[in-house]
Amino acid sequence: MQFITPNIWCQGNAEEVADFYVATFPNAQRTGGSNYPTEGLLDFQQDFAGKALTVDLAIDGYALTLINAGNEFRPTPAISFIVNFDPSAMTDAAGALDAIWARLSDGGEVRMPLQEYPFSKRYGWVEDRYGVNWQLMLTNPEGEPRPFLIPSLLFTGAELRAREAIERYTSLFRDSHLGNVLPYGEAGGAELAEGIMFSEFTLGGQWFTAMDGGSDHEFTFGEGLSLSVACADQAEIDRYWDALSHVPEAAVCGWCKDEFGVSWQIVPANMEELMAKPGAYEKMMQMSKIEIDAF
Repeated sequence: MQFITPNIWCQGNAEEVADFYVATFPNAQRTGGSNYPTEGLLDFQQDFAGKALTVDLAIDGYALTLINAGNEFRPTPAISFIVNFDPSAMTDAAGALDAIWARLSDGGEVRMPLQEYPFSKRYGWVEDRYGVNWQLMLTNPEGEPRPFLIPSLLFTGAELRAREAIERYTSLFRDSHLGNVLPYGEAGGAELAEGIMFSEFTLGGQWFTAMDGGSDHEFTFGEGLSLSVACADQAEIDRYWDALSHVPEAAVCGWCKDEFGVSWQIVPANMEELMAKPGAYEKMMQMSKIEIDAF
């Protein structure tokens, strides 16, 4: 089981979104999911009774979960996905990139046009029709190999908190280490000179990237794209919850928000098994932190 899984909040259309990604990525497939119960739902959830609650996907083996819910939240560019096309591992990496770009940009919004940049011979940033952001990159075939899909965190605001967050996360999660770090320096101007232009690190053995974006952006992190941590036992739940829950009003049903605004779900690895027990959904809806014994 993947230790940290990005969860994408969908506005009642998770099945449609899943079909779109399976059709877009040649190496994508559905891997499972769950349904809402038919009883014990809150008033605002009644229309979802018996329908899909989550849809699980794998893109090149990387797990993603789509949450089927209302229109309360929407993903933002603060968390995007870097999609690496490695010419040393793919027969036609540029062609594969272009094909997926065409699908993702259809009905979406291009944030950075697909073209050559100093850091890549072919790169583009697009927000797809469902609000999810993707950075497609043709990598250097002589560089160190990286996974096909990597979550990327963009820290907005004048505080330049990417470095602080990276240090916090890598000290908290097991099997973590810091990779390449590239500061802005003079290229960032007065505001970003001390910030991080690009960094990469692992948490639980999984690659992530992070950068500072400055105060020009009108978005930040939110519940629309959260990170779910699969914990081995209650002790591990307690440890991560105590470290990451910094916003009391955001602490509900295993969800919490850290000091940087990133939303996390701290859940037991056997959550699916627990949710199959009688009355499990109603019990979970009354929880802040997940208590395994309460099921």
